Amino acid sequence: MKLKALASALLFCISTQQVMAWGQTGHRVTGKLAENYLSEDAKQWVAEILPNESLAEASTYPDEMRSNPSDFWQKQAGPYHYVTVPKGKKYEETEVPKQGNAVSALESFTQTLKDPNASLEDKQLALRFAIHIIGDLHQPLHAGNGRDRGGNTFIVEFFWEDSNLHRVWDSGLLDRRKLSYTEWSDWLGKKITENQVKQWTTTDPLVYIEESIAIRDTIYPEGDRKLSWQYLYDHLPTAKKRLQMAGVRIAAYINALAPQK
Repeated sequence: MKLKALASALLFCISTQQVMAWGQTGHRVTGKLAENYLSEDAKQWVAEILPNESLAEASTYPDEMRSNPSDFWQKQAGPYHYVTVPKGKKYEETEVPKQGNAVSALESFTQTLKDPNASLEDKQLALRFAIHIIGDLHQPLHAGNGRDRGGNTFIVEFFWEDSNLHRVWDSGLLDRRKLSYTEWSDWLGKKITENQVKQWTTTDPLVYIEESIAIRDTIYPEGDRKLSWQYLYDHLPTAKKRLQMAGVRIAAYINALAPQK
């Protein structure tokens, strides 16, 4: 019975984490950081689409809606959180699956945001999802290798608790520090330099994916899968940098779309 219960718990962990990146804390950090780099026109545009809603709040919406019973959330939106790129290949060398992926979804939502005839409701969904997708693509395992569901079936032990590699990168690395998203945002935001903003500013998702693939191929533990302090020491700096980069790039994306007054 104990083995059956453990197997059920692991399957639940895998199924509930398969399309989530950074967890709520990480996504909110990217949204909060992005607000530091919005132009005045962009701030006004966002306020018109999402009145009384911060980018931090908007960033988690696509994950919070995963239990919505509508066909969109249950049958369409799942693949919009990730891309699959086998080891040794570039995204451009792969085919977009029939159900779509994060890149095709971002392109579609971008067109909605550019469409003057799109409804406010459609633009709200598009902006929330775009913010979320950019964050997702900065989590290395959301550019999955196609072999283990983005690390979900790569079972590990993280600080003496059963987990999987995807979950470690979604939330384990950050949650270990016991900080709120506002504390993370404050601490990480102060360390972003003007030169880094210039270097990181791009709205091309293929850049995010290429970077994530390069990181992805270095974060799988070899041999012992009991991860604790050394793994945290080795990889938390990378996770923090990816959050910083995502924040800058969410702002760049919004600034590029916002109408100029």
